Amino acid sequence: MEYHADRFQDASLCVEKNGQLCAVLPAHQVEEALYSHYGLTYGGLVLSKGLHFSEVLAIFKALLAYAASQGFTTLYLKEIPPFYCCEFNGDLAYLMQLCGAKIHRADLLATVNLRQPLAISKTRRESIRRGQKNGLTIVEETHFEAFWHTLLIPNLRDRHQAQPVHSVEEITYLHQKFPKHIRHFNVYEEAQLVAGTTVFDTGRVAHPQYVAADQRRSETGALDFLYHHLITEVYADCEVFDFGISNENQGKQVNSGLQFWKESYGAQPVVQHYYQVPTAHHTHLSQVLL
Repeated sequence: MEYHADRFQDASLCVEKNGQLCAVLPAHQVEEALYSHYGLTYGGLVLSKGLHFSEVLAIFKALLAYAASQGFTTLYLKEIPPFYCCEFNGDLAYLMQLCGAKIHRADLLATVNLRQPLAISKTRRESIRRGQKNGLTIVEETHFEAFWHTLLIPNLRDRHQAQPVHSVEEITYLHQKFPKHIRHFNVYEEAQLVAGTTVFDTGRVAHPQYVAADQRRSETGALDFLYHHLITEVYADCEVFDFGISNENQGKQVNSGLQFWKESYGAQPVVQHYYQVPTAHHTHLSQVLL
């Protein structure tokens, strides 16, 4: 997280048991509030494998108590989507209820279960065939500049009045750090760049972090040609293809066109909750175990 340390006041916490690290909460602070780190796509409380419920309870109680002792009145905790976890992670949802947490935001993720037969719609298949007929080619790249400046930045600016979370220098830095987990694919019509996507790969889950195409995307079928290739070939051994959210306005609205496109690949909804927890409520967890 050091590449954007200037944007956040870091307040990350580590929990140890008998000298061994058992939990990490990437976090930053804003006045009297402690937040799951906004610089992370799916930040949350990261736990070691094999922890018993009693240990998760003790960890979360200790985090809340420590945060309260440091003057933080509220913890804003992002839930890690369950399909990113190698074990079931229902402990925290249960603890949220016990300590009187409020859900202050919910995002809708669109995910494809790659262990099930794909349910790609007729419209998407027609678009994929269009890309094949147009002679498009897909190239995995290690340089991001052309995609960032030619497609991504103009696309986000013109369609969403936004800009990429990462600059091209930052995504290049991250790729150099994690070349097996951050991969980029461009689509070319002859020598012209017409589409591309940057994918974060955990091994279990493939998540396209950035995607953009030129104005002829529907005519060429470039995006569908690309995503069909990623889902059926490049990441076929993953368990989940995570299209991410289609939400706008802090999760209160859904971009219907974007959601429909994802669902046409057979994507199903998974909800990610954002919790607001009073740190003083660590006392609510003192008598949970009988």
